[in-house]
Amino acid sequence: MATSSGRDRTELADGRVPGLSLRVSGAGAKSWVIRYRTPDHRQMRVTLGKYPAVSLHDARALAMDMLLAVAHGGDPATVKRQQRAAPQHGITTFAQLAELYQQVCASGEYCPKGKLKKESVQREEARMLERNILPKLGRYPYASITRQEVKALLRAMVAKGNRATVNRTQGIIRQVFNFAISEDLVQINPATGFSRFVQERPRDVIWKDSELKTLWAGLSNPKALRAPDGGYANVGEAMGIAIKLVLLLGQRRCEIAGMAVDELDFEARTWRIKPHRMKGSRPHMVPLSEAAIALIRRALKIAETTSDGPVRYVFPTNRHEDRAIKPLSLSLALQRTRDALGLTCSATLHDMRRTVSTNLTSERCGVSPFIRSKVLGHIDAGGGAMVSMLHYDVNDYLAEKRRALEIWTRVLLRIVGDQTLPDGRPGPRPMYSEGHVHADNDNSLSGGFSLYIP
Repeated sequence: MATSSGRDRTELADGRVPGLSLRVSGAGAKSWVIRYRTPDHRQMRVTLGKYPAVSLHDARALAMDMLLAVAHGGDPATVKRQQRAAPQHGITTFAQLAELYQQVCASGEYCPKGKLKKESVQREEARMLERNILPKLGRYPYASITRQEVKALLRAMVAKGNRATVNRTQGIIRQVFNFAISEDLVQINPATGFSRFVQERPRDVIWKDSELKTLWAGLSNPKALRAPDGGYANVGEAMGIAIKLVLLLGQRRCEIAGMAVDELDFEARTWRIKPHRMKGSRPHMVPLSEAAIALIRRALKIAETTSDGPVRYVFPTNRHEDRAIKPLSLSLALQRTRDALGLTCSATLHDMRRTVSTNLTSERCGVSPFIRSKVLGHIDAGGGAMVSMLHYDVNDYLAEKRRALEIWTRVLLRIVGDQTLPDGRPGPRPMYSEGHVHADNDNSLSGGFSLYIP
């Protein structure tokens, strides 16, 4: 074997296998290395192992395998470096991949849209994984899952009539595999390359006035609500208040359910929803009418009777947990109330939000679509370029939103026939009577309706 010297090491070249040598460090440590040139003439080196753990015979065998790979266009040194750099997840099944995906989304390590996923979105994804996806795909090696297997799962959901969540299920599978692609775990996403199984149509359901009147009356007397089987409907007073607030304020059920005490300012008559609770991850200021404040104060009194310490949430869970009720609880309460009242409509809590939106821009209220969007917490470029609205306009239009919700409060209370506040005080005066609109040039809004503040 030939001998070559370095600063503090010596390399003893093997006379049989080209490029193989035994490297001896200044401290006497010995290891086998193989040198080769890539097709683009770069010189590369790979360490094969330490001597004597790796014998001369084994080192020659490993070196010959690598030289054979190089002869076929391979680059063992680059492959080895990439393997060292790749995350060592140690996962094999789709269930393990989905669990890792949820972990990196929760920690913020993986943000495909450039921002941390909301906790409510993460909870919903976890729920759908457990319910729809993992029972079918969880035990399979993730790298072996095919497009046909994903389509079979979605077809089965459609066949069972579970059409509402088919596209969302496909979207979650797609996101899990997008994460796998970003980690070089797979090369192909089996949840892409085909059309949606269900063509979604936007809902256009709104609550009729007669339905709102019946519902409001039932929510005002929950003890009288009876289930179809004759038992109680199990809808507490606090749940009824929460549903009423959805109607009064037009906010999403998750925002109402999670209403926190530190978000409320009764002196300023405002409710500032924190950014992490909003769909657009931006803070949202909601003006509160006297009716809304009275309802919230009543809900807080109910919460205080069941709490051992300071109340943090307006609608806390009745379990011994420091958290607010879940949005699904509101939907279940509404469903029980509808059944108890014999309402055959299919309108939901989100349809209440659409009802508020529709009435705000109708001739009943005469609110502009731009202010309506501000009330609902939407990012609307109706007042200018989107870049201006997103980055240069910090105006929350509180005065305009307050006028809009004051008008809607009067319209709603007139619809439901409720002329008293929850604390017994007289309610706001109706804006108009049948066939007559009160005009007031000093307090008029677009549409010709006047705003009366008691």
